[in-house]
Amino acid sequence: MASPFPSRCRPEWRTPSDAECIGFWDIHGMPEHIRRHSQIVAEVATALTVRARELGAAVCVQTVRASALLHDLGKAYTIAFGGNHSQIGAAWALQLTGNPLISHGVLHHVHWPFEPDVERYFLPLAVLYADKRVRHDVIVSVTERFQDIAERYGLTEDIRDKILLTMENSIEVEQRLNEYLKVDLNACAFDRGRLVQRA
Repeated sequence: MASPFPSRCRPEWRTPSDAECIGFWDIHGMPEHIRRHSQIVAEVATALTVRARELGAAVCVQTVRASALLHDLGKAYTIAFGGNHSQIGAAWALQLTGNPLISHGVLHHVHWPFEPDVERYFLPLAVLYADKRVRHDVIVSVTERFQDIAERYGLTEDIRDKILLTMENSIEVEQRLNEYLKVDLNACAFDRGRLVQRA
């Protein structure tokens, strides 16, 4: 099944700068620890996108970066009042940017419910994967990230089962990105917006 969302940016859709995204954080009262997490997620997503462009993909680095910067826009609200932070954040991102592709990345940064076609849906899959590589403000493996998620949120068997399903989904996305980007992402450091092979 394909996503009903657009897969490519259109010229009429505006992409905010980093400074504008930080302004959106201010509007929605994003706490400092979520800002730092979002900045690191954006660095990982940027590195993935730079590599994709080097291989000839028609992807916009700043659009992916903006979606990554905004992926947890709804987090503080849902901590205080409940709800689904990816859904609320996606609605706010669309309202603030008018760009449904940015909103798509925010909406699906937790779980990808469609065929993980990296070429067609690079932006949301890059944002999802980048988020799954950052525990708080430290870059870790997908497995390490989910160990932390399970420890913090796995209070019931049902929740633990959902966490496991999401981890399997994220590992499949990682495998698809490895193939698409022609690199082993676990063997790379994410340094200055580029994939750097570890020595």
